Amino acid sequence: MEQKNNVKEQIIAYLMLIVGSFLFAVGDVMFVNPYLLAPGGTYGLSNVLNTVWPWKISYYAICMDIPLLLVGTWILGPKFGFKTILSTLLIFAFTWILETFWGYTPVIHEGIVDAATMPTMVQILDSEQFFIPDYFLNTVVAGIIYGIAIGLIFKSGATSGGSDIISMIIHKYTKISLGTLVMVVDSIITLTTFIAFKQIHLPIYSIILIFIEGKVIDLIVEGLKTYKTVYIVTDNVEAMRNYILNDLHRGGTLFLGQGLYAGTERPMIYVSLERADLVKLKNNLRHIDPTAFVNVIDSAEIMGQGFKALPTEE
Repeated sequence: MEQKNNVKEQIIAYLMLIVGSFLFAVGDVMFVNPYLLAPGGTYGLSNVLNTVWPWKISYYAICMDIPLLLVGTWILGPKFGFKTILSTLLIFAFTWILETFWGYTPVIHEGIVDAATMPTMVQILDSEQFFIPDYFLNTVVAGIIYGIAIGLIFKSGATSGGSDIISMIIHKYTKISLGTLVMVVDSIITLTTFIAFKQIHLPIYSIILIFIEGKVIDLIVEGLKTYKTVYIVTDNVEAMRNYILNDLHRGGTLFLGQGLYAGTERPMIYVSLERADLVKLKNNLRHIDPTAFVNVIDSAEIMGQGFKALPTEE
């Protein structure tokens, strides 16, 4: 039974990897590239290069991704795994197919006009036609598509690779926070749109896209549920225990703590709750123990019995 479950999980993981890679290519070719945006990563830089020196986005990206994977493996060790390599190849393939058979025609625009009647502030679609851009709507949709794509890739067990490898290498030798380095590298790539096209709104929209993308990634990876970790200092332990066990149907841990001011020992309960259970607890705290001291902390993820299952080995 366990072996069947593992096979099923692997099938789902590879399906998420394929769908995520396809959506990434859709977001890049149909939404990001036509608007000259560069939301970080090797594909962001490839979009800029594709416009300045016309060559397929996929060719530029794979010429950067493969050396980065090789250098990353040499310096950092084989951290990336088969799924990351597969994701890199799938994104390349899907991007090549879309730009070959779809081209760089935008999906979102406010109309397509002939060159002879071209209004001001439009983007070039091809040699004879132009499109009137809708930057805000396109940025929002692109951020959602990118977020779903990368979220699915992360959930499949792969990593984004690409320019993140540069951050990981710098982190190894400088000890600067990896999150900070990723932001710096992506920001530099984003600023290439201003350097190349001299339009300040392009990096601004790219940054907005990255922000939306990050929020959607969190939603895909962590889900909709918001968990809370609650510390309760109380003298009425039995009543609090009974309420948590019998009304909220949750377990918890009981500690014995010592107050700093008076040095008095008081029991403290540690419990993890979903948002709805926290509301119930707050509504009943005054009745259970009006002198209780409660500290509520947001929990990004809780694993174990009653919550998210512990991860299985690859």
